[in-house]
Amino acid sequence: MDILDLIKSAFLGLVEGITEWLPISSTGHMILVEEFVKMNVSEEFWNMFLVVIQLGAILSVVVLYFHDLNPFSPSKGAEGRRATWTLWGKIILGCIPAAVIGLPLNDFMDEHFYNGYVVAVALVVYGIAFIIIENWRAHKRSERALGVRMQAPKHGRHFAGAAPVAQPADDDTDFGRITRIEDISWKTAFGIGCFQVLSLVPGTSRSGSTIIGGLLLGTTRSVAAKFTFYLAIPVMFGASLLKVVKFLLGGAAMGANEWGIMIVGLVVAFVTSLLAIRWLTGFVRRHDFKVFGWYRIVLGVLVLAFFLFIGPALGLA
Repeated sequence: MDILDLIKSAFLGLVEGITEWLPISSTGHMILVEEFVKMNVSEEFWNMFLVVIQLGAILSVVVLYFHDLNPFSPSKGAEGRRATWTLWGKIILGCIPAAVIGLPLNDFMDEHFYNGYVVAVALVVYGIAFIIIENWRAHKRSERALGVRMQAPKHGRHFAGAAPVAQPADDDTDFGRITRIEDISWKTAFGIGCFQVLSLVPGTSRSGSTIIGGLLLGTTRSVAAKFTFYLAIPVMFGASLLKVVKFLLGGAAMGANEWGIMIVGLVVAFVTSLLAIRWLTGFVRRHDFKVFGWYRIVLGVLVLAFFLFIGPALGLA
């Protein structure tokens, strides 16, 4: 078993575990990393590995939200179980658009769109989108705060029978019409699923496209991020299973080195994802997504520069 390959696998698992959940495109990072990190494996195994290590990432969601997603939890009554089944129904509904459109186009997209130029453009475009959307949300919050102040009684006096108007908190940055995961309607779940189709283009970011969809459809950042985690379960399990089946049906086999690479990548992606998800859920309660937008723009420019100038000069691209 090649120790160097195991170290490379651990590094790739680290990159996957972080970038899968942050709206910064795991594909954009992987396409750069694979230019420098080469393992002694077949091309077929490499393509499968890049998808299957996502299983480690998705298992972290299952662990963190097992109670919320388990309809058979003994602590849930009949109403709680019904609510959980309803949530799963919305998750499946949200996955249908990507499955219907993505499965037939999977090979085509890999062949024609999986390159540095497409990834770079997608990184920049959706980075700009995050900044525009967050500026729009900030404007809406200012309008709401102004409306509240206009309704508030002057000099602290109230007219008879008039209820005092609550002032918005200064740190009320995570706002939206939909403030709980349970409040997502079937229509909104399907709408967010339609945005997930955008992630078929490499560099878009699956989490980024669904979070943008959630924000535009009225969810808070916390709800958008959480529903994104939930949507990932069937999508990523399905994508990983599809890659494994295609790999095995192609007559390929895995030796001890390949199994070791796969296990190390999965474990590191799982542990890293646990930390990344916990960090993101805390971050979005207090901060907007503009920092990710700027990061995407910078990364997109770097990816484009690499494939246009740096890579050819180094003989890598």
